[in-house]
Amino acid sequence: MVFLPHILPISQSAGVSTLTMFIGNALLVWRYRKALDFKRLIVPFIVYATVATWSVHLGTVLPVNTLKALLGGLLIVLALYFTFGRNAGSVRLPVVVTVIFMVVSGFFNGLFGIGGPLMALYFLTLASSKEEYLASIQTFFFMDTIYVTTLRFVTNVLSVADVKFVAVGMVGAVIGTMVASRVVDHLNIMRVKQCVYVFIALAGIFYLLTGLQVI
Repeated sequence: MVFLPHILPISQSAGVSTLTMFIGNALLVWRYRKALDFKRLIVPFIVYATVATWSVHLGTVLPVNTLKALLGGLLIVLALYFTFGRNAGSVRLPVVVTVIFMVVSGFFNGLFGIGGPLMALYFLTLASSKEEYLASIQTFFFMDTIYVTTLRFVTNVLSVADVKFVAVGMVGAVIGTMVASRVVDHLNIMRVKQCVYVFIALAGIFYLLTGLQVI
């Protein structure tokens, strides 16, 4: 999503970006399948997918700079909170907060294909191990990719002509997944959490600046 909007509309960019990770995502789902507690995914996915269904349409008609800026600010605040907050990320979130996470994630996933950061935080609070966290988040993204991509094709946001962009992106995504899977073997759950928080902060800064048209 950093480069694609320079050559494609935002809605198509979101669809292509989501699909590029599909193979790597599927490999990780298979690798960590034994650590999966599927019951944890059902309610979050229903809420997430329902909102994403609506926002996929909105992504074709709404100006996005303001939304990008708002999302960027939100991610920065969350990253700071989970980095410095006492016990943040180690205790379960209140039900109201988790529902907000699911709704906001589904909304921005439908618009930009970037609903992951808040769901990453959500599943981190439930995980007791690195494997459990990766099993949950990767299976969730796998389900999301199948559902939202099907929706985008049905609503003509994506077409067969976009597959060439996906194919190029998949090469890089698979290589990145292979590298990351080796690195993560040497990390504990706390280190994984720290990496996630840094990623969320960087993503927030990027989307805030792009939304404000600074970059």
